[in-house]
Amino acid sequence: MPFIQLKEPDYPLLDATLSENSWIVACFCAHWCGACRGWRPTFEALAEKYADIVFLWIDIEDHADLLGDLDVENFPSLLIQYGDIVNFFGCIHPDAGVAERLLKSQLDTEVSEMKRLAFLNEEHVCWQKDVNLRALLRRAVKADA
Repeated sequence: MPFIQLKEPDYPLLDATLSENSWIVACFCAHWCGACRGWRPTFEALAEKYADIVFLWIDIEDHADLLGDLDVENFPSLLIQYGDIVNFFGCIHPDAGVAERLLKSQLDTEVSEMKRLAFLNEEHVCWQKDVNLRALLRRAVKADA
């Protein structure tokens, strides 16, 4: 699946497309953020390299309704999610090598280990509850219905 700059009309289609076996890599950014603008071409190149993964570019100001109470304070922030398991959420150095190593480490993790790590500590538990992009999309689609 190609790189997608998320737009609100995409919510229902994306919600229907993502499955329990889908990988999602989302960059939470802001239009005014120079680091995000500089990072975007690298993020798009990573999306081309991993064409079977959904890569989303999410401007937090344009999608405040989708994100609800999620407070993204540092940019760029990266989400890596498999199905409904949030594997990583945090600010990263905008570097292709760093992002790719992080992604590869997640891709190489067994699902049983992902599930164990998802509840390993309080921060990871919060990710599951607050940052699960599939759940956020389902909620947004239901609210519009």
